[in-house]
Amino acid sequence: MKALVYNGPGQRSWREVPDPVIQDPEDAIVRVDAVTICGTDLHILKGDVPTVRPGRILGHEAVGTITAAGSGVRGVAVGDRVLISCITACGRCEYCRQGRYGQCLGGGGWILGHRIDGTQAEQVRVPFADRSVYKLPDNVGNEEAVLLADILPTAYEVGVLNGKVKPGDTVVIVGAGPIGLAALATSKLFTPSRVIVVDSADSRRKAALERGADLALGPDEDVPAQVRELTGELGADVAIEAVGVPATFELCTRLVRPGGTVANVGVHGAPATLHLEDLWIKNVTITTGLVDTFSTPRLLSMLAAGRLQLPGLITHRFGLDEMQDAYDVFADPATTGALKVALFGEQGLE
Repeated sequence: MKALVYNGPGQRSWREVPDPVIQDPEDAIVRVDAVTICGTDLHILKGDVPTVRPGRILGHEAVGTITAAGSGVRGVAVGDRVLISCITACGRCEYCRQGRYGQCLGGGGWILGHRIDGTQAEQVRVPFADRSVYKLPDNVGNEEAVLLADILPTAYEVGVLNGKVKPGDTVVIVGAGPIGLAALATSKLFTPSRVIVVDSADSRRKAALERGADLALGPDEDVPAQVRELTGELGADVAIEAVGVPATFELCTRLVRPGGTVANVGVHGAPATLHLEDLWIKNVTITTGLVDTFSTPRLLSMLAAGRLQLPGLITHRFGLDEMQDAYDVFADPATTGALKVALFGEQGLE
């Protein structure tokens, strides 16, 4: 089969690799029908995630069809169309028993495209299949479903829930890429009074406004002053960091009000300064997190029932063998206007 292989910082190739095989009774082999690229994959290619070694097949979010299953798999079967979660869960360790699957101690957590070969391939092996794939309802298409593999649960759990968004809150989301826009969509489930989005790209600010943001600001617009003016000089109740660079994290700490919460979602590859000389007196809560995907069944149910709207998050579509072109488009959103890209195998087209 063919797959997208990481060859070291700045290097990738779409090439022939061995087909995956069952290695454990709880494994499933899934034919990839739809797959996407994550901002985390770009961080890996920059060298920000040194635990990813050269030779690894990238990718951790996909939809596909089960083609083989180990003898220990009971919840899904060959022929089932499934969502592959970005998080793999053994289901037995201390963290899994608490629903904190991202911290799995039994061989799971974020392993696809990280510690084992991932989903940007024609086929993928998924360990602990009963707890790591979700059978899809017939009325949820591949393109919709692939967004629930990572960005929707990540934005919801690590941004909105960790941020403790409540009715009437002022929420500021720094970063209007796919995660930021998913945070916008899921924060609205809690009826905040306003959602303000900050991004340097005109196209992404426009996308945020089209998807329900009340205000979209650029970094040259004195964002802290505008947020204070809108909130009676208090600041935001919740500031969600959705980029993963020091400047955006530090901006969030300047935007949040005393007693508020900074919810960091972005993947950071460099140190950020924590200005405790300003924050120590403000009762500010700062949260971090790797998604656990405990919310995936609920989000999938809401999507199937038409209660969760994801308008236009996928802006570019490719065939699976156009992986290199898809990476080029996704990595240059200022030029291409890309938000999320989707790639389809021959049997994944809808």
